Amino acid sequence: MPTRRELLALTSGAAVTAAAGLPASAQAAPAGADGWTATWAAAPTTIPPNPPTATTVLANQTVRQIVHCSAGGDEIRIRVTNEFGNGPLRIGAVRVALRAGEGASTAIVPGTDRRVTFSNRAALTIPAGSPLVSDPVRLRVPPGADLAVSLYLPARTPVTTLAAFAFQDNVIADGDVTAARTVTPVATVGQYLFLSGVAVRSGDPAIVTLGDSITNGANTQNNLNHRWPDLLAARLRKAGLSRGVANVGISGNRLLHDPNPAAGSDAEAFAAYFGHSGLRRFDRDVVAQPGARFLVVLLGVNDLGHPGTVAPESEVVTADDLIAGHRQLIARAHTAGLVAIGGTILPFKGDTLGFYTEANERKRDVLNRWIRSGGEYDAVIDFDRAMRDPADPLRLDPAYDSGDGLHPNDAGMAVMAEAASLRMFR
Repeated sequence: MPTRRELLALTSGAAVTAAAGLPASAQAAPAGADGWTATWAAAPTTIPPNPPTATTVLANQTVRQIVHCSAGGDEIRIRVTNEFGNGPLRIGAVRVALRAGEGASTAIVPGTDRRVTFSNRAALTIPAGSPLVSDPVRLRVPPGADLAVSLYLPARTPVTTLAAFAFQDNVIADGDVTAARTVTPVATVGQYLFLSGVAVRSGDPAIVTLGDSITNGANTQNNLNHRWPDLLAARLRKAGLSRGVANVGISGNRLLHDPNPAAGSDAEAFAAYFGHSGLRRFDRDVVAQPGARFLVVLLGVNDLGHPGTVAPESEVVTADDLIAGHRQLIARAHTAGLVAIGGTILPFKGDTLGFYTEANERKRDVLNRWIRSGGEYDAVIDFDRAMRDPADPLRLDPAYDSGDGLHPNDAGMAVMAEAASLRMFR
């Protein structure tokens, strides 16, 4: 579920267990066989039918967006998307460059600006419901570098496809300033608009992290890339393991259900941002990632907490329901040749969102015990054990609590990144 901070933005070392052997399906498929590796991703969603503020509309404007790459390479490809559009999306120009500076800077490094084409066309029209992948672009991207991706929207264009919670300040400027070294913002947005992926030509395997707001980076400081998948990517680079990391966490996402706010409830204004269920979006957000080889799943807390808060009571799930959903993810991952890694659900007793009940805690315990010891995931990252309060294991450790009893702070994200054994990604 989005945090209070997220909604306000829109309106203004643990035990790790590996299975004895990987299934043949997970051993067979070479990663990055065509040379492309996902280095960054943002899972797209749509907008609510009645958003709390006016829908963002671009007209003769450029949106410049900053993406933090995990792996490096000498060529890149950009994925733009109109997957939730009601009609064709016209983009007049796309350019990419290395980002100069840090934090909220959107300046580019001189000499690195490149035109991006799609089927050899600089201007493009994306059909409703579709993404487009660019032609290869010659640009040397160091591991851990930032890119500035600039899209020019010449005609009046309501934003219908976006990643709602970026934890990165992106900017809108007037005119076609896609090639400008610096731009003058007329607005700053905390979303990714019409942009869902970047791949590099490296041939390295990619890790895809499928999750909710905790994976998406909720409550971390903007512009610092302190989401736990970012910090895991930094650990991998430091260890000399070249791996792409594609973070497809969506705030509010559930494993089993799409958003379903009660008619007339406050949730109607934001629930669409929660995205399709993990089961529904798996092929698009996980299997389609270039070079995907490893899957890390951290899903289930919203399935427990949403019914009765931002979803109807009729969508209450059992532990067996959640286990069945995870089994489907494992089966589909293995069919696609992915190593499936399960993450245990973090504790949330005393949370401020109304998720905790004794019944939900019992379900969490059953699910976590199955993830740890069921032997069905190829490996396990025990986030629960890493993040629990030693004095009360049903609560998040206060040192890692962002303040709502559910989402980790920046220090907690670092602990989550350390909880994964790098051996499972070799």
